[in-house]
Amino acid sequence: MTIYAVYIINKAGSLIFHYDNVPSREPVQKTFTYPIDIKFRDGERLIVQYGEQAGIRVGYALISVNGTPVSGKLMPDGQKILDFLDEGNNYPVTLQFQLPRPSANERIMLASMFHSLWAIASKL
Repeated sequence: MTIYAVYIINKAGSLIFHYDNVPSREPVQKTFTYPIDIKFRDGERLIVQYGEQAGIRVGYALISVNGTPVSGKLMPDGQKILDFLDEGNNYPVTLQFQLPRPSANERIMLASMFHSLWAIASKL
């Protein structure tokens, strides 16, 4: 049995320590033609919401466009990635995806859920 993560929280629900033991997966790269048949969930970063294909799965994050690493939802020149992908003259385009690691905010939310479950279970 593999342990993927360890979270230590105190009785007040604060995250004290975390350790992630998730092996990083190799990035998946694919060249697309217009129109792109993948739908993205717009948040801190672009996450695949619909359109699994060729090793690209729901939950994978977009990490580069045409070999250029992206930062969140923006390209290095400041242009929004979704606007870039909506223009037909930018195709063919090569996109690279990878399973994202949880952000600090996601880790804190997960720890607070553990605390809530512990508080309910301790009352039973």
